[in-house]
Amino acid sequence: MNPIREIKVNTVSKEYSVILNQDFQGLKEVVESVRDISSIFILTEKKLSKLFSGQYASELKGLEQQVHEIHIRSGEKNKHIGRTAEVYNRLIRLGADRKSLILALGGGVVGDFAGFIASTFLRGIRFAQIPTTLLACVDSSVGGKVAVNADLGKNMIGSFYQPEFVFAPLSTLASLPRKEWRCGMAEIVKHSILEGGEYFEKIESHGSEIYDQRSDVLHDFIAESVRFKAKIVGQDEREAGLRKTLNLGHTTAHAIESLTKYRKYSHGEAVSIGLVTAAILSSEKEGLDPDFIDSLREILKKYDLPYQDDSKSKEVAQHALHDKKNVGSSVRFVLLRSLGNAVWDVPVSLEEIADVFRRQKRL
Repeated sequence: MNPIREIKVNTVSKEYSVILNQDFQGLKEVVESVRDISSIFILTEKKLSKLFSGQYASELKGLEQQVHEIHIRSGEKNKHIGRTAEVYNRLIRLGADRKSLILALGGGVVGDFAGFIASTFLRGIRFAQIPTTLLACVDSSVGGKVAVNADLGKNMIGSFYQPEFVFAPLSTLASLPRKEWRCGMAEIVKHSILEGGEYFEKIESHGSEIYDQRSDVLHDFIAESVRFKAKIVGQDEREAGLRKTLNLGHTTAHAIESLTKYRKYSHGEAVSIGLVTAAILSSEKEGLDPDFIDSLREILKKYDLPYQDDSKSKEVAQHALHDKKNVGSSVRFVLLRSLGNAVWDVPVSLEEIADVFRRQKRL
């Protein structure tokens, strides 16, 4: 195996590698590096199986262990606690035990759902992430946050549960629609803002021409984002403080997603809009250079990312109250004092949110 990049993640609970690879070649070698496996269960969506099973099935052929495939339903609405029972039962019927390994093959929904299943089945069995989207590569597959949704909230039921490894076959990115490219790119922009320095300068100097899985620049961006997130997770695995900064842009994003019933924007696109809200608030509450707001808007435009939304400002503020990061009736934001210098748990009133969001529409 000759990976494009390999990044180490070191947390209190586990150390593992994030392997960026051209395609599925080498997956068998990585699976075999996990000791004492009794059986393997690939959890994926049917449409992804149709797209990629010819590649990963031939690569896994010859493993000593029996490989089973379980299809889970696609879409955020199916990442629900009510969907877990059928998967648990299927694992039981197929003879899964404490030494089984789950491979979560797909985007963030699959990774979150399969990771939650692994963390709870038989009080926890091993799993690995095989992300097939840009967002999953740089965000959800790294760091061990797994969860499912409840009727009244997204990701309300979950745990911190680190994978054995992350293996990202970047050839799968060729199948992504433009919306999914934008979704992942918004997270990359967010990471560059939180890191600052050379990484942000690199982001400034490029645009949507990197939306190509063969792009060396894209490979660099993915690796830089994974390294950044690994650094944060290594210092604060369970989100006691520093890891909260990764929620930059998410308070507004979750409000917009909820308000538009998760139909108008991908998660990353909503985060893109939320970054601008956070930048405006940061300039007013934390002393961020106000010129950064225009710089950020220009970056988002270059990557074909949204920076404003026409939802009613008061409704966005009200929906922000439901963000799970809040404490009581206080809305808590991650804000910036400067590039690479974020603060978290900053209280913001509903009136301030509505006012800033109203002004954001006029940018």
